[in-house]
Amino acid sequence: MATIVPFKALRPQAQFAKQVAARPYDVLNSKEAKEEAQGNPYSFLHITKPEIDLAENVNPYAAEVYAKAKENLHAFMQRDVLFRENKACYYIYQLIMQGRSQTGLVCGSAVSDYENDVIKKHEFTRPEKENDRINHIRISGAQTGNVFLAYRDVDEMNELIAKWKEDKSPIYDFVADDDIQHSIWVVNDDAVIELISTIFKQQVPQTYIADGHHRAASAAKVHAALGEDATEDSTVFLTTLFPASELKILDYNRVVKDLNGLSLNELIEKLAADFDCRLVGKDAVKPADQHVFGMYADGNWYQLTAKEGTFSNDPIGVLDVTILSDNILAKHLGITDQRTDKRIDFVGGIRGLGELQKRVDSGEMKIAFSLYPVTMDQLFDIADSGNVMPPKSTWFEPKLRDGLLTHLIYNES
Repeated sequence: MATIVPFKALRPQAQFAKQVAARPYDVLNSKEAKEEAQGNPYSFLHITKPEIDLAENVNPYAAEVYAKAKENLHAFMQRDVLFRENKACYYIYQLIMQGRSQTGLVCGSAVSDYENDVIKKHEFTRPEKENDRINHIRISGAQTGNVFLAYRDVDEMNELIAKWKEDKSPIYDFVADDDIQHSIWVVNDDAVIELISTIFKQQVPQTYIADGHHRAASAAKVHAALGEDATEDSTVFLTTLFPASELKILDYNRVVKDLNGLSLNELIEKLAADFDCRLVGKDAVKPADQHVFGMYADGNWYQLTAKEGTFSNDPIGVLDVTILSDNILAKHLGITDQRTDKRIDFVGGIRGLGELQKRVDSGEMKIAFSLYPVTMDQLFDIADSGNVMPPKSTWFEPKLRDGLLTHLIYNES
């Protein structure tokens, strides 16, 4: 069963909350982060993307970058922009995007649950991304990035959260520049805290990583590396748990740098063995059903429909990300390991299909593929079966903001 605990969050003074709150470190590159933090000395990007405060040519994975993260974090604390809660609490985090609301519980989840597969995974991690977070956590002493967990709905928990929101006032409540509303409540009543812990211990047999495989893996590895120096705070990692009924997965698309020596016409001829291929033209192809793909190259969109019998119907084989991986990327473009191959990149659906066209039209990439999103049931089925999806298979929106709730692992006061 799931073990969760309250924690003493490091969080902003209420008057700074909107300025501190920052989009997750992994949805922005260094240039975008610098532009977003421009003129805002309170932006948490100074901690999660600290290279923005160093020379432009600095390697974002250099030791000085992580040292700068630690320096900036302590500066925020010394200036009283951030303070640490005086008792361990749970937190309720509600996001509203385009009229759709989702509410989760922010807590510490046990590293041992991650190691023992009570926390289910559905993706392998990419080594360079994992190492980045290991260094950031280890040197800064803080888990600044939230791991987004899902669980099957528990009526008692849903009712408890709804009642707390109705009866109490949020400590933060603001609309960010992207029009997403962020509201957070502190759950500081000892009896309610105990009840929440008990509900998860008795009624939630497992939780599932929806977003944040690298952050979870890194937190576990930092705890293990601490050995005898491990603190009680390092035995858990920062998570927000959402009931499955409130979540929506968006598409997670692919762009590729070259055609592996093929011309576009040659590639299309080869694809005909596994797909019905139709030239669409300038109108972007956003798949409306499973096993349908959009493909963009040389200024045109194509619709690819997987032929019956070209894929298996097991929990992994039936996924569109698997069909793309097996029957296009590996079979024709020579990309067999998406975690490490530098020829492929991933574009979250929130950026829109225009982002795919932009990256191909600029010459940075040669071809792009749009996919139909994975469903929550598919995610649960795969995780329960012990299998994993290809990397970057799921994209969730709206995303939690960094900086509003941070977990310190070195017993800072």
